[in-house]
Amino acid sequence: MKPLEHITEEIRSMSSRCRHYAMCKIDFLETGLCPPAKETPYVSFFPQGRMDICDALARGLIPVTKTLVEIISSCTLCGRCDKQCHFVTGMRPMAVMQALKAFVAAFEKDGGKIKIIPEDETLDALKHITGSKWATNDPAHLVTYSNDPFPLAKRQMPGYVVLPGSADELVEIVRYADQLDIPVMVRGNGGSVFGFVFTHGIVIDVNRMKHIELDHENWTAIIEPGVTSFELQKAVTEHGFRVNTAEPAATVCGNIVCTGLFSTWANAYGVGADHFVDMTFTDLHGEIFRLNDKNAPNAFGFEEAVLPSPGICTSARIRMHPVTDDEAGVLVPFTSLEQAVSFARDLSIRRIGLSVGILGGHYLSTFISPTAFLAEKTGNVFSDILDIRYMVCVIGDRYARQAIRQMVSCVIAADTFKMLMLGLPRLTGPEWMDIVKGLESDRPAYETVFSQEMLPVLETLLSPAPETLAGAVDEDLREFYTDLYSRPHMTDMVWLNMFRIVSARMSRHKHMFAFLVYVPLDRMDVIHKILASLEKIAQQHGIDHDFGFLTPLDFGKRGILEYDYYIDHTDSRESDKIRLAMADLEPLMDRLSAAHKGVKWLKYIFSQGCARKENFLYT
Repeated sequence: MKPLEHITEEIRSMSSRCRHYAMCKIDFLETGLCPPAKETPYVSFFPQGRMDICDALARGLIPVTKTLVEIISSCTLCGRCDKQCHFVTGMRPMAVMQALKAFVAAFEKDGGKIKIIPEDETLDALKHITGSKWATNDPAHLVTYSNDPFPLAKRQMPGYVVLPGSADELVEIVRYADQLDIPVMVRGNGGSVFGFVFTHGIVIDVNRMKHIELDHENWTAIIEPGVTSFELQKAVTEHGFRVNTAEPAATVCGNIVCTGLFSTWANAYGVGADHFVDMTFTDLHGEIFRLNDKNAPNAFGFEEAVLPSPGICTSARIRMHPVTDDEAGVLVPFTSLEQAVSFARDLSIRRIGLSVGILGGHYLSTFISPTAFLAEKTGNVFSDILDIRYMVCVIGDRYARQAIRQMVSCVIAADTFKMLMLGLPRLTGPEWMDIVKGLESDRPAYETVFSQEMLPVLETLLSPAPETLAGAVDEDLREFYTDLYSRPHMTDMVWLNMFRIVSARMSRHKHMFAFLVYVPLDRMDVIHKILASLEKIAQQHGIDHDFGFLTPLDFGKRGILEYDYYIDHTDSRESDKIRLAMADLEPLMDRLSAAHKGVKWLKYIFSQGCARKENFLYT
């Protein structure tokens, strides 16, 4: 076989579907990281990068270089990527890794000619700053920094990629680039999926800058810009604290700067400048400033405009929050959004609970299901059999949970949630559904099913166990999933909410576009108008869509609403759909923001995430 014949269309198609959510760059399943990537953390050495390399080779975008052969040859075929990617997307990328190995073997057997990539003065200068290993102009590296799943952003190959190991090196790179008028773009963990991390100049990858220093006395953590949410959360939980973080593979500094960093914990911990004590930046001329310096640019302010970020963050002092030993999660089911919003707002006003989020049935079923097939069946059971359209998920101490039980007629406690999760494959079985359908009541079905009297019956029917849940996945993965779900934290709502490793499953079916809007929680008419408008536009353009979540904050005055569009980012026809939809969405959201003071679209907050929330929520 010729070398490229090993990369079949099926293999290329799989490699092109990588979501670029960077989950393979964190050890979220305790499998360990990809061994070569741990030693050499260019994107190209991670499974994500190898997927891009495979697609690029098949498309003829890159030549075979010595570096490309080294990258592919370094893969040990350990199988970690199969476990990690299946957990998130359902894909099995080991087939891609095997095809790449076969390609290199065939290329060498065929006597293929290695292309030599000449170095230049700029590369020499960058290597002088960081060391020879951490700067490159090789296409095998560059191509993995050239695209993401946002279909409206064109591929852009950088001229160089550099991985500084310290703030001093980063600043020196910026100053060098400024002197020669070379554009630079900083890249956190590559989780940006809107084309914002591309340049034809120098990409600065901060993946080597991962130092964490905990200040226990001041309840803060001092971190470098390469620290991810997962890594910081893991570090602080070992000392009885938590931080408010977003997607697990995203860098904390990048999240704060870009969006103000929101989550279901925003109910208690806030957004924007609430998260940090101070941050240090370098501007694009290499001038260093701290946000708390009186003469620093005013990043705490806000302007109703699309603005660039204040600079490149080189360190941040992040607030840590104490954790009590009696925290647990509860789910409160509802048949209508009005009921769920009213309850969540009441909790926020009364300051009951830490993390509070209203989840749609699609969100919840996707989170807890190990496969897309099971998620779809589970979602149907929730809505059609149990009458559950929305769930309010609350993390709180025992006093908060006692209060919640007095406020509502049905609560799904932590042990019941664990039972549902581990018995999920049987929740969709005919025996269970026949029993539920036989329960006659004028109340929603969930009130009967989750009553104390029914719980023993429920447990008998579901036979909850790690082996039961693992029965839903491919046979060769069942032993791994059985071991995985034998770990108590994998069914612990507190841990799952803190580390958010299941959030990435939302894009298991297709790449997700999240539209985020701050909304007034006392105006259901406005919330319904926004949801109806987003739904209408999606339907007009034939785009899959669904309600995401709504989290109260600011003592129930407002909440942050997510509505999701889903497209196949590898299909040009779907790209046309989202382009046309965006043309309708932007003026719509501008009109809604102008008409209602409590509505604020995240478009204008983007890159102003360091602002005090009062400056953008009360304008």
